[in-house]
Amino acid sequence: MPESPIALPGQERFVAAVEETPLADTGSFDDTGSPENQWQEAWKQLRSNWLFWVSAAILSVVTIVVCFPQLFTDIDPTYADLSRSLDGPSKGHIAGFDKQGYDVFARTIYGARASVLVGLFATLVVTLPGVLLGAFAGFYGGITDTLVSRIADIFFAIPLLLGALVGISVINNLWPNRGYWASIFTVVFALAAFGWPQVVRIARGSVLEVKNLEFVNAARAIGKTRRANLWGHVVPNSMSAVIVLATVSLGVYIVAEATLSFLGLGLPPGVVSWGNDLAAAQVQVRSGIRLGVMFWPATALAITSLGFILLGDAISDALDSKSRNRE
Repeated sequence: MPESPIALPGQERFVAAVEETPLADTGSFDDTGSPENQWQEAWKQLRSNWLFWVSAAILSVVTIVVCFPQLFTDIDPTYADLSRSLDGPSKGHIAGFDKQGYDVFARTIYGARASVLVGLFATLVVTLPGVLLGAFAGFYGGITDTLVSRIADIFFAIPLLLGALVGISVINNLWPNRGYWASIFTVVFALAAFGWPQVVRIARGSVLEVKNLEFVNAARAIGKTRRANLWGHVVPNSMSAVIVLATVSLGVYIVAEATLSFLGLGLPPGVVSWGNDLAAAQVQVRSGIRLGVMFWPATALAITSLGFILLGDAISDALDSKSRNRE
C-alpha cells in the first residue's frame, strides 16, 4: 500500500468528525399523497391562470342568459310596436327599438339561445365523428388511414362558409318551411359537413404521437388488445389538442351562424338570433341612424366568442407539458 504523500506547510487537510456533520436522508420522499395524472395537473395549472377565470365569468353569464332569459327582461322579443320604430333608449327599454319596433335589448337576450345552440351542437357533431375517424386512421394506419385522410382532404379544400352557404341554399329549396329546431339543425349540419376534417387531422396527429409511447407498449406486453389499447390508453392521452380545438371552434361556429344569418341564408327571419338582428340593422348602419340597434347584438356576439377563445387559450396552456416544465 503506497504511503500517503506528505502535506506541505499550509496544505494540511482537516476532516471533521462524523458526529459534527450529520447527513440528511437524501433518499426519502413523500409517498403519502396519491400521484396526479395529466388532467389533475392541468386543472391545477388552469386554476392559477387568470384567463380561465375571465372566460369562466363570461361564459357563466352567457349560460344563464341562454337558460333563463326571463331573468333579464320580461319583454316579448317577438312583439313589434311600429309606433316606436327606431326610438331611442327610454325607461324599461335601455337599448331602444329597431326599425320594426322590436325591443333591442330583449332580442339581444333571447337571441343568445339560438346562436349558442348552433355553436354547441355544431361543435358536438364535428368533434365526435372527427375523433373517431382520426383515432382509427392514426392507430390502424394502412388503407384505413389512406381512405380517411384523402376524404378529409377533399372536404378540407372547400371553405367552411362557402360550403355551408351552398348546402343551406339547397335545403331551403327542398324544405322552405321549417320549424325552430329544424332550422337550427339545418345550420348545424351545414357547418358540420365542412368542419370535421380539421378535427380528424388533429386527432390523427395526436394518436400517431401517442401510440408508440412506452406505456402503450407496456400495456400491449401484458396482454391488452389493440382495441383496448386504443380506447383505454391512446385516445384519452390524445384528447388535449382536440379539447382545445373544440373550445375555440365553439366560438367560431357561433360567429359562422351569425355570418350566414347576416347573409340571409342562416336561420329564418322568424327565429330570434344575433345574426338575424345584425342583418336587420345593416340599413341603419348604412344610413348612420340609430347605430345602437346593431351595437347590442354585435357586442354580445363579440363577448361570447371572446369567452370561448380565452377559454381555449387557457386550456391550451394548462395541457401544454412544455410550458409546465418551463415553470
